[in-house]
Amino acid sequence: MQKTYKGIIVDAKNKRQFKGEVIVESGKIIAVNECDHDMENYILPGLIDSHVHIESSMTVPSSFAPMAVARGTVAVVTDPHEIANVLGEEGINYMIDDAKKAPLKCYFGVPSCVPATPFEASGATLNAEAVDRLLARNDLHFLCEMMNFPGVIFEDKEVMAKIHSAQKYGKVIDGHIPGIFGDDLKKYVSAGITTDHECFTYEEAVEKIKLGMKVLIREGSAAKNFDALYGLVDEFPNDVMLCTDDSHPDTLLEEGHIDKLFRSGLEKGLDIYNLIQVSVLNPIAHYGLNVGKLEIGDQADFIVVDNLEAFNVQQTFIDGECVYDNGRTLFQSEEGDVVNKFNRSEIDLESIKLPQEEGKVRVIVAQEGELITGQELAEPKVENGCVVSDLENDILKMVVLNRYENTPAQIGFIKNIGLEKGAIASSIAHDSHNIIAVGTTDEDLVAVINKLIENKGGIVVGDSNEQLDLPLEIAGLMTRKSGVETAARYKQLEEKAHEYGTPLKAPFMTIAFMSLLVIPDLKLGDKGLFDVKKFDFVDLFVKE
Repeated sequence: MQKTYKGIIVDAKNKRQFKGEVIVESGKIIAVNECDHDMENYILPGLIDSHVHIESSMTVPSSFAPMAVARGTVAVVTDPHEIANVLGEEGINYMIDDAKKAPLKCYFGVPSCVPATPFEASGATLNAEAVDRLLARNDLHFLCEMMNFPGVIFEDKEVMAKIHSAQKYGKVIDGHIPGIFGDDLKKYVSAGITTDHECFTYEEAVEKIKLGMKVLIREGSAAKNFDALYGLVDEFPNDVMLCTDDSHPDTLLEEGHIDKLFRSGLEKGLDIYNLIQVSVLNPIAHYGLNVGKLEIGDQADFIVVDNLEAFNVQQTFIDGECVYDNGRTLFQSEEGDVVNKFNRSEIDLESIKLPQEEGKVRVIVAQEGELITGQELAEPKVENGCVVSDLENDILKMVVLNRYENTPAQIGFIKNIGLEKGAIASSIAHDSHNIIAVGTTDEDLVAVINKLIENKGGIVVGDSNEQLDLPLEIAGLMTRKSGVETAARYKQLEEKAHEYGTPLKAPFMTIAFMSLLVIPDLKLGDKGLFDVKKFDFVDLFVKE
């Protein structure tokens, strides 16, 4: 049966707008005609997130989908390396199977770095043989971000085998190389790696584009690079895509998804056809997606918005079916099984005490809205012969614990979290997802960590007397609850963290990256303090 949709059609191919109609039959567009009518809404191709970790929404794919389609997203290019670090192939299969319960088009890749580095413990390992086997599958479409850039630059045998497998199967290789320039960057690109979403400056992005990479402009919950990079859209429209990378559920519901970036681009005066190019056409071409471009013969994947200023999505269509209509999501998903791996026993105060040693301590310096950190040396605050949090100078104790076995706690210190009391803890700790916690006292740290261990994963904020929690029963990363319910609970935790003094917009997202050993400068993993630029462990205490 044919269906007709009228509006002002935004024709990206011919760069024009006209009053017309889109005729759909059997999930495809069979005609796009000019005709007169009094409809004032606009019809555009559906939006695509070119790089996202669904796990960061803290919801499973079928619960993530309603939040995405409500914002005009019809497809996502997604890297399941968060759950793969916990559960390996079982986790990847879980994501693919759960995504089938919803109409959102999810294009999964094969994680390239599980674990991200050999310097941390994860729940699983995907070696070159496993990656080759996975890349042979038709339901896995690309090799996910190659975070081990030193392994590429120095031609590590295992790393190069994974790259060669992707090339053998004709699949795209995504990149991840923050802050690297010159000859090292050239060698990384020459290995066949085609994208990067880690640009923090315009100059960095331009260098990568001129070397042949596609630059993905990222705007997530913690890392926000759109304001620094948006000029690339009009300067290099064929070499840019848009992505969120990591977005928490409240961000998706309240601020938006790719529509937020599209809207921001319109506000900044970017060419609308270039915006469609980077948010629709480029990802379709680069990844070979079966997603429609609002052309005859395409899948009927399109959106209806009220106007080209507010850009409020009124309807979303995927394969000709209306999946979102003016505030209502028109599909439901079934609950699936619980999968997890969490073997940590509760801890006591003695396990996180840090005896004083000679010298100053290295301090991780967090930055609002960035995944990169600085580092500095500070005089330790000492009580009863042990180094503790220094609230006066906003230098707080940070603890990382292996969640897969009972190894000793690793201790560090971090600045700019801003807590004045209490503690926060999470099992979302990129990329191995061990336990990470920051707090003002040892007693508070132990309390929130043990609550998290009791829940076998999730997020906790509180003190030694009471804790507020968000259990994440799926791999300690996600819940099967709806995005609305998850976002509401998450906001309660954020509000409590703000009551405790943190000024950070996304404190849990920020600490989640403080153990990611592939983004500079200084990070804390489950095996110790790690200097990313040196790509090696360093001592906490430094003698001058």
